[in-house]
Amino acid sequence: MDNCKSLYEVMKRKESGLCVGLDPDPERIPRHLGVGVDAMEEFCHAIVKSTSGYAAAFKPNLAFFEQYGAAGWAALERIVAGMPDDVFIIADAKRGDIGNTAKRYAKAMFEGLGAHAVTVAPYMGRDSIVPFFEEYPSKWTIVLALTSNSGAEDFEFHGTPPLYQRIVERCLEWGSPDELMFVIGATRPERLRAIRQLAPNHFFLVPGIGAQGGHIEDVMEAGWIDGAGGLLINASRSILYADSGKDFAVAAAREAQKLQQAIAPYFNRIPSA
Repeated sequence: MDNCKSLYEVMKRKESGLCVGLDPDPERIPRHLGVGVDAMEEFCHAIVKSTSGYAAAFKPNLAFFEQYGAAGWAALERIVAGMPDDVFIIADAKRGDIGNTAKRYAKAMFEGLGAHAVTVAPYMGRDSIVPFFEEYPSKWTIVLALTSNSGAEDFEFHGTPPLYQRIVERCLEWGSPDELMFVIGATRPERLRAIRQLAPNHFFLVPGIGAQGGHIEDVMEAGWIDGAGGLLINASRSILYADSGKDFAVAAAREAQKLQQAIAPYFNRIPSA
């Protein structure tokens, strides 16, 4: 998947914009799997296998793997390598440095891990964003703009226009829809709608569904418009921890299917490839 068209094709085939976030919290991994990095890896493999039929994307949160050191990174590489070919892989790294450092981050995510996209923080400006897609034009850089957490109001809402809007506007000057996506939280659908007007052709990664209180219907109505870029709707905890027993993977699949079915009716709005 190296451009919007190819990503659309996968989404249309599955009738899914669901992105399953892999945030394997050691405290919530089912006890029968044991503890430590091996338990985490087994848990993630089971989640991927059970939900991949309903998901268009997976988003491993790197912190949950990095906490185990080199063994955790090796496990992440195996988990990613075991994902089906028809899913979009997002390295949720939230990197944010400039120049040669950004290039090295990009190499680690795209060559080392094999991700299709990486999340980045825009605080250091153009120098921390453009190197990712200049070095790897067939990959995506996903810029944090309006996040779903309550602390977003500490900085992102400041100024006129607010900082999140300024981030989107400036980034649109730097990269095309085949290079840039934006993180836009599900918890503020009215603001998502306004941002969609600014960026009608870019994909949005939308966290905040489920445990954080966002609703798929509100998000789809706000951001999924005729001729527009697509939405990747992320759900993590509501899928991963749908059950804490031996049937956790079955419960995860059931929850993923429920979300996929809520998204599916909107697919007649996707432009033909």
